[in-house]
Amino acid sequence: MMLAVNYSTIRNNLKDYCDKATDESETVIVTRKHEKNVVIMSLEQYNSMMKALRNSEYLAKIDRAYEQLESGQGRSHDLIELDDDE
Repeated sequence: MMLAVNYSTIRNNLKDYCDKATDESETVIVTRKHEKNVVIMSLEQYNSMMKALRNSEYLAKIDRAYEQLESGQGRSHDLIELDDDE
């Protein structure tokens, strides 16, 4: 869920909105007059979002590599064998 709250209300009730973000998984948009808006969310939600972003970037790289192979842009080479001591 998402709430939009003005800056003055957030300032006067910051703990309550932080609790909503952490305990109720709310995303709080802080609207600021004549300034850019900001978002308050739990660290857990932020980390999850960043993980999903990294995963989608990784999958996009795999897709590009597969397309390159399919279009004949791949190269083959011998694997380098390492001794157990290395």
